[in-house]
Parts: sequence; C-alpha cells; structure tokens
Amino acid sequence: MSEGVALHVVATGGTFDKRYNAIEGVLDFGESHVAAMLNRARVDLRSVTLEVLPLMDSLDMRDADRQRIVSACSRARGSAILIIHGTDTMQETAAALASAVPGKTIVLTGAMVPYEVAESDALFNLGFAFGAAKWLVPNVYIAMNGRVFSWDNVRKNRLVGRFEPKK
Repeated sequence: MSEGVALHVVATGGTFDKRYNAIEGVLDFGESHVAAMLNRARVDLRSVTLEVLPLMDSLDMRDADRQRIVSACSRARGSAILIIHGTDTMQETAAALASAVPGKTIVLTGAMVPYEVAESDALFNLGFAFGAAKWLVPNVYIAMNGRVFSWDNVRKNRLVGRFEPKK
C-alpha cells in the first residue's frame, strides 16, 4: 500500500462519537465528529470517502447492525477501510467482517473517552488507524492505543482501559 491509497471511512458511533447532552445529563449521539476531525488533522479529503451509518453504542448492536457494516465494507470501492466503532463489541464486528469481506484491509478503531471530552483518545486513535489502514496488508485489524492487533488476537482490558493481545 502507499500514501495515495483511497480510504473509505465508516462511522458507526460508539463512545468516539458520543456527546454530552447537558439538558438530560447523559451521553448521547448527535452528528458524527469524524468529518470535522479529518479536517482538523488536515487530511487530503480527495482520497477519502465518509459513510455515516446510524450512530449507536456498540452494546446496542445486533446482527442486523453488523450486517449493515459488512454491506458498507463489501460495496466500498477501494480496498482500504477504516471503521469507527464502539469498543465493547469491536471484536464481534471484526469477526463478522473477517469471514464476509475477504481481500480488503479493514481497520476498526474507537475511543475510551468521547472526542468532545477533555483528554479523549479519539483523535489519536483516528490518526493512528487512518495510517494503519493505508499500509497494512489485507486482513481485519483493531487499532487502539498506538497498537495494531489482528482481529482474532485482541481483547479489551477493562481494568486498565486499553486493548491488548489475547495470547
């Protein structure tokens, strides 16, 4: 892969895209932050397409929601795909993609702290995963906390708030 590779970005929500609703005192969803983040990072958007699916917490995802993500990846024109996803069920979606969308480089990322909240990891994870999706060989990966994991060798360590290898 090279720097000129087109990238298809799929936003699905997760903590990454949550915002604080001051009226109700809860975290919820408005619009995705991904376009603004790519602009903030000065990404050349001529080689990026952004598809925003219904934004949701990954704990609320069902098989039909995962199928929507699989379909988005299957019909993406290029071979490099970045998915913004909630961290709680990222592995389940990665497994679904691995068996259904061969021959593409698919990288899932998310955030432990929403983009709008101070000390968020969202912008770093987005940039790191963006680069990884353009350079990795075809497979499904999870890119979090400055590391890239194969879809079948990763787990979320809730005690320390980061991803690590299973083995």
